[in-house]
Amino acid sequence: MAKLGRGYVAPNPLVGAVLVQDGTIIGEGYHQQFGKAHAEVNCIKSVEENNNKLLSQSTLYVSLEPCAHFGKTPPCTDMIIQHKIPRVVIGCRDAFEEVNGKGIEKLKQAGIEVTVGILENESKELNKRFFIFHQKHRPYIILKWAQTADKKMASFSKERLLITNEHSNRLVHQWRSEESAILIGTNTALLDNPSLNNRLAKGDDPVRMILDKHFRLPSTLKIFDNSQRTIIFNCIKQKESNNTTFYRIEDDENIIQKIMDACYQLNIQSVLVEGGAKLLQSFIDADIWDEVRTLTNESLFVKEGLSAPKLVNAIQVSEEKYNNDLIQYFKHE
Repeated sequence: MAKLGRGYVAPNPLVGAVLVQDGTIIGEGYHQQFGKAHAEVNCIKSVEENNNKLLSQSTLYVSLEPCAHFGKTPPCTDMIIQHKIPRVVIGCRDAFEEVNGKGIEKLKQAGIEVTVGILENESKELNKRFFIFHQKHRPYIILKWAQTADKKMASFSKERLLITNEHSNRLVHQWRSEESAILIGTNTALLDNPSLNNRLAKGDDPVRMILDKHFRLPSTLKIFDNSQRTIIFNCIKQKESNNTTFYRIEDDENIIQKIMDACYQLNIQSVLVEGGAKLLQSFIDADIWDEVRTLTNESLFVKEGLSAPKLVNAIQVSEEKYNNDLIQYFKHE
């Protein structure tokens, strides 16, 4: 149930909740949208009116520790206590400083039986973006690129090289809908003039982020159409203009870390890096990444072209194939 919130709840975590009484599910809920009711509230409210008396005999299963603080919504712990739910089973603790154990302690102090750590690894995997953001103070980084069978990202001709098929393109748009932001470099913006939205998938468009250190990009590009929030990392000026932020960073060997620091300050929890080989390799060389997703057209060869990044410290976790496209997933060692 928690997964149903993908693309809608960031920077909040994905959370699902189920109420069970005597082996029967009497309520279900999940966090549906940032700023709106949490999973526990939706779950309790879903219980039919004639079953409300069963709440005091039920067990609440929730994938993440209920909150105990006032944010955009009241504390979920208060509602659990108010309805006299006697038992709560929690997947894992919340890494957010305002919660982190406080919700568990508040429930226990109210006399509620609390069990923590059921399917803990799965619960943490579900919110890996949220945990990385709060524990490492940077966004969760996914590197993505398409390559030919001989590991080229582009040919040396001026014509754009179309590598992946229609199904793979839709999949990439689905990936975009699941992340807070998408990042490219100057050359990708100039050569491809992308919109950087997820028009082929449901969910909110990501924040567009472009590294343009020396203001080489013309205002006629699609990224300047004000259709979605856009951040231009540069080394010259800091300015807000309509839906675009020009964010100044220092130009040095730690520029990737500086982008990460800026993303943390801007509350951007995850980034899909779709840039060219140079930008992607910069993340690999800085050892700042969590996942890599490659799309390889096994029937396309380009003898002379731009080589794909060289991946190190990676473990392949899975792969899938759509016609000639081989999609491989890697995680950091």
